[in-house]
Amino acid sequence: MRHIFCIVLFLQAAGMVAQPPPELPPPGQTLAPDQLNNLVAPIALYPDPLLSQILVASTYPLELVQASQWIARNSRLAGASITRAAQEQNWDPSIQALVVFPDLIKRLNEDITWTTNLGNAFLNQQVDVMDAVQRMRLAAQNSGRLESSSQETVSSSVESGRTYIVIEPADPQIIYIPEYDPFYIWGAPFYYPYPIWPHRHYGPGVYFGYGAGISLGLYFGGGWGGWGGWGWNPGWGGHRIIVNNNFIHRYNFNAGRVGSLSGRTDWAHDAAHRQGVPYSNGAVSARFGGGVRQNLQTPRATGQAGSMGIRSQTQGTARMGGRQIAPGAPQQNHGAFGGVRDGGAAARAHSDHGFSSLGPARSGGGGAGARTAGAPHGGRK
Repeated sequence: MRHIFCIVLFLQAAGMVAQPPPELPPPGQTLAPDQLNNLVAPIALYPDPLLSQILVASTYPLELVQASQWIARNSRLAGASITRAAQEQNWDPSIQALVVFPDLIKRLNEDITWTTNLGNAFLNQQVDVMDAVQRMRLAAQNSGRLESSSQETVSSSVESGRTYIVIEPADPQIIYIPEYDPFYIWGAPFYYPYPIWPHRHYGPGVYFGYGAGISLGLYFGGGWGGWGGWGWNPGWGGHRIIVNNNFIHRYNFNAGRVGSLSGRTDWAHDAAHRQGVPYSNGAVSARFGGGVRQNLQTPRATGQAGSMGIRSQTQGTARMGGRQIAPGAPQQNHGAFGGVRDGGAAARAHSDHGFSSLGPARSGGGGAGARTAGAPHGGRK
């Protein structure tokens, strides 16, 4: 019997036997470092500008779903037409600028539960999440699975007396989005399952590569300034995300929480773009308003979007964000976002936000679109 038990433990460690689902912390409780390590692993090796943008965008999960559906409806336009069309959408700038990476938006939607959990953790534990990224980068570097390549440069910087691993695009005009299996980089997750994303197999024992390079000049023009002028970058020493206001205003993206038309400021979450999706605990809800749900959700093994935890009230009314829905209103199976209709139609009907300091609120039109970027193969390690 002991021999069999040892074999099972070995197979679990090797990832050959399904791990039991992780125990979720009680509502309001912070996540432990090991839980955060597994949670951030799928994006920890992304270039810093894109990593920062994903952390911000993940705090607006419904708008990510809307952006994914918008791209699917508008697949004919390419290049600068996508950028111009995105300017007209009532989304946070981090979502608007992300439409030039349609494959990445698709990936973030394939396991929307993981994406939402990432955003909730970032809102609740921003310092801890950024530290977890650095821990995972250091572990990958020490194992020889993170190093500079022709696609990205890995270096180090010292801020506030601490050394941080920095990942930047090797070409200031082109980005390669990493494609890797976290299991190959760090082994099996013991505290929180990795998101259910398809991972390309680049060869025997090799699960790290890149899609085709994406030239940002095609979307933002040749004078956009390269990655040093991108809209979001990490301030590792201060555990903050730094927003480049020049980028946001130059491309006329929504700027509801941008306090300046120029320069750089610390990122601040904009509750208007949350669109009624509840926050993870009372403390975060008190900061931004909205409902409260469990800190982490149990991921589904199928890869389909899990419940966002928005529930109907029992006293004859339902609540969507801060709005009461009249008794007797038709109730449906709402899928990933329990209190918001699929496709975000209800959210758009009651949340016409997106006022920019450069002009009036955008229309919700979807008359222009994007093409899929990124070929299925590229450089690899």
